[in-house]
Amino acid sequence: MWAEEIDDITIEFEEDGVQVVRQEAREVVARGTWPVLMFAYRERDPKTGEFGGLKFSLRKFRKARGVYRMEAKFNIGNPDQARAIAAILGRWASEAPIDSEG
Repeated sequence: MWAEEIDDITIEFEEDGVQVVRQEAREVVARGTWPVLMFAYRERDPKTGEFGGLKFSLRKFRKARGVYRMEAKFNIGNPDQARAIAAILGRWASEAPIDSEG
């Protein structure tokens, strides 16, 4: 279940051989000892068996004993929330002084 390489980290998940979380997209935001990844995903509705609407997750990992383990996560429940968060972050980032340390 734990990945040894950052490129092998996924949000996909199965229970009893049935996929319950389907990864739609994945981006590495930061690499290093504490990498951060963003995922777009869908969850299967247990009642209908259909995958629901798009959701998002920002996850921070730590490599210990040769494997990456999730240390923290923040889930965003729908595209409207994602757009609102992106707009606020974009505004804050544009107002911030340029940092030469990046």
